[in-house]
Amino acid sequence: MDLGTFLGLASGIALVLGAIFMGGTLMEFVNVPSVMIVVGGTLASICVAYPLEEVFQAFSAMMQIFSSRKVKDAEVVNMMVRIAEISRREGLIALENIHTDNTILKKACQLIADNADPALIRETVRIEIGSMKRRHAVGEAVFKSLAGYAPSFGMIGTLIGLVQMLTRLDDPKTLGPSMAVAIITTFYGSMLSTLLFLPVAGKLRSRTLNETLQLEIIFEGAKCILENNNPRLVYEKLSSFIAPKERRYERR
Repeated sequence: MDLGTFLGLASGIALVLGAIFMGGTLMEFVNVPSVMIVVGGTLASICVAYPLEEVFQAFSAMMQIFSSRKVKDAEVVNMMVRIAEISRREGLIALENIHTDNTILKKACQLIADNADPALIRETVRIEIGSMKRRHAVGEAVFKSLAGYAPSFGMIGTLIGLVQMLTRLDDPKTLGPSMAVAIITTFYGSMLSTLLFLPVAGKLRSRTLNETLQLEIIFEGAKCILENNNPRLVYEKLSSFIAPKERRYERR
């Protein structure tokens, strides 16, 4: 589990709930019509703006942000160095037998084993990066749109509440509760936007940048292995992609 994502979301909710309980009760902030307007209206709008399969894809990506990153950048560098060591010791053709769950890395090993031209590897990785960015951009765009729709529907709910309040001006006792209900709708929209939708969009963007960097590491490693099959030189080149404190060459 991604501890940062979980702690951030949990602490944000806890702080808001704490502030609510310090000044009243939770039931004062529960209003079913407001939920219907904000949540229902926001989901309806996103289904109009995007194909349904892209909406499902975006929410599926949201669930994945709670999982920890399986592979760190330094681990990708070390994998490419080990591949260089295998290719130098057993020959390029041995890379066909490399077993990995990373499909891009598997493809790179196959291209190296086939002694492919570096230009072909570059073009293959470029296509993979472009395809990955397009897939991730869908989820990011959906949540950025959700972050814009939620406060707007919150304002719509507030206007509805104000209209209903003004129609009951002859009963002063209802003005306070009616105004509170009207403002709660804006509260719902702002909470969803700032605590959920915008952070999720940011996290998806961060994941995209990280995966792009790892694909670049794989490409540079593959090219370096083909040009000069020296594990030490491969590491020295690829270590530029990672922070200095993570750089440590371990020869096997």
